[in-house]
Amino acid sequence: MKPRHGLATPRAWLLPGRPAEPAPVTDAGQRRAIVVELVIVFTITLGMSGLRSLLSLLDALLRPESLDQQAVAINTSRAQLGLLDLAEQLAGVLRLFGWAALGLYLLWRGGVALRSVGFDGTAPGRDLARGAGLAALIGIPGLGLYLAAHALGLNLAVQPSTLDESWWRAPVLVLSALGNAAAEEVLVVGYLLTRLRQLGTTENRALWISAVLRGSYHLYQGVGGFVGNVVMGLVYGRVWQRTNRIHALVVGHALIDVVAFVGYALLRERVGWLP
Repeated sequence: MKPRHGLATPRAWLLPGRPAEPAPVTDAGQRRAIVVELVIVFTITLGMSGLRSLLSLLDALLRPESLDQQAVAINTSRAQLGLLDLAEQLAGVLRLFGWAALGLYLLWRGGVALRSVGFDGTAPGRDLARGAGLAALIGIPGLGLYLAAHALGLNLAVQPSTLDESWWRAPVLVLSALGNAAAEEVLVVGYLLTRLRQLGTTENRALWISAVLRGSYHLYQGVGGFVGNVVMGLVYGRVWQRTNRIHALVVGHALIDVVAFVGYALLRERVGWLP
């Protein structure tokens, strides 16, 4: 049997009862509407984050200090008063979940069954196991790549959290990790790859578009951050293309971020090998 878009789909990757993919859109008006929708969604979400990350990297490159002598923080304090800071952090988390909900809503509103992108609870145990495996597959080499890129002067020192110690720091960092995972995996994988399938884009081309977009909004970290996230995008995107399961990707991404955010907050003043 000829594989879809020239790609084989190994049976080992498929879940029983794999959800059916949405049919390609042939109507010219509907195709234009999808393209406009993609432009609008990513202009107000992760595409804009990519542009701002590029500008941030250019600013860092133009500074007299080399990249490895500069630092960038991810989770930072946003208000002087503790409770206001907590409210600001939660508002940021809510925005991330809102982005994920937007992608799912637009798919559903466009007639795409959410089960077809893997948004269901039919295989929680398998999703958790796959997510843990993906976290280990990406997280451990990713840390090595980051340390190597920083040592070579290609990356800024990334500080996952600079929040002061407080009773709400750990829960907020966990929520932030979950929000990042939901927003990125739903929008950049489930939503984007589904829309590209509807437009008839080949699986390989769609995979690279998704992966490069993922890398773009990590450019603020430097070359290592971009390359590492492109690789993550290629792996996560391919897993989704062959399983149509989004929950495993969210679990894997969230585990990576929880370890990075909470682990850094606990270890940053206790170990000397972290930049």
